[in-house]
Amino acid sequence: MNLCSVFVLFLPKFMRIVKQIPHDQFKITIFSWNDKYLLKLEIGQFEQVYKVRHTDVDGLDDLVECIDTCFLQEAMEQFKGMRSSFSDAFKRVNQTK
Repeated sequence: MNLCSVFVLFLPKFMRIVKQIPHDQFKITIFSWNDKYLLKLEIGQFEQVYKVRHTDVDGLDDLVECIDTCFLQEAMEQFKGMRSSFSDAFKRVNQTK
């Protein structure tokens, strides 16, 4: 067995995009990787990722159904908190220089 064969044996499954959902405010992408769905929400430089085991939902459509208005409103509030926290930290660091 050569080195390439050994590498392939231990190579994890590749992450692949299974769905992109159009939205006015968010970039919404669902990946499949390592027997999990990864639901990724992005706005600018910030992102949130939710890992959901394939066995916890009845398929991709079941996961997509979870991405409702209420969920996205709560995600937006979390993004606002992330931006505020990072902005405050950035200001603290730059005040000491």
